[in-house]
Amino acid sequence: MNAVKTVLLLGLLSGLLLFLGDAFGGRHGLYLGLVLALAMNFFSYFFSDKLALMTYSAQPVTPEQNSSVYARVGPIVSGLAQRMNIPMPRLWLIADPSPNAFATGRNPQHASVAFTSGILQAMSDAEIEGVIAHELGHVLHRDILISSVAATIATAITFLSRMAFFFGGSRDDERENSGAGGFLMVILAPIAAMLIQMAISRSREFDADAASAKYTGSPQKLISALRKLEVYSKRLPMDATPSTAHLFIVKPFTGESLMRLFSTHPPTADRIARLEAMS
Repeated sequence: MNAVKTVLLLGLLSGLLLFLGDAFGGRHGLYLGLVLALAMNFFSYFFSDKLALMTYSAQPVTPEQNSSVYARVGPIVSGLAQRMNIPMPRLWLIADPSPNAFATGRNPQHASVAFTSGILQAMSDAEIEGVIAHELGHVLHRDILISSVAATIATAITFLSRMAFFFGGSRDDERENSGAGGFLMVILAPIAAMLIQMAISRSREFDADAASAKYTGSPQKLISALRKLEVYSKRLPMDATPSTAHLFIVKPFTGESLMRLFSTHPPTADRIARLEAMS
């Protein structure tokens, strides 16, 4: 059922992109929207993981490089990967005091898990296991590819809306009375794209939480980690880019009131409540 919902949401995103291109550029705009979507999805499929790791200057964690970190985290990741029957992912360290982590990669064979130096200082080994199991749950479900596709289509919609705002459409004669509607479309299209993207991200977070509980043998490890992450994210907000915020286990910067509507993550309290129900 979750797969069907994801396909529908991605279909809505693609349809909105093509509709926007047609609304402001006629047939040529429709073609532009299609080409833009294909090009951005191609880039996202092959390079989104490298871009995300470069954004945070992530350094490899191997037996030779950052060996003390690998000695602590490597066995945890290896054991979880074996239980999930997926290849051992590449490990990366981000020099940031704010505790957080994310997974990236187009499939389990090309997966990477990155974590901050702050999470190693704040978390016990059991809590780190809960966090890593959550991230490997994303890898197991191929969530990274889905969220990357959603993010790139949403970006394309926003780009086309801005192009239309600055340069206008190519069918002014046909739509000379639709200026107000066009203006609303420019404003509402990116918002609709973000809401659809957020819906995809939120549903995937609950599934990854459930995977953590399943493969660690208890939801308590992730519950304890989420409680700490919620506190630290407010005390030490991470300087993250909006385009990669959806990757992290908890949103890396705080926001209240209306901005909760546009959050890539469900409220931490809701996630903890679902995990407690599994106990």
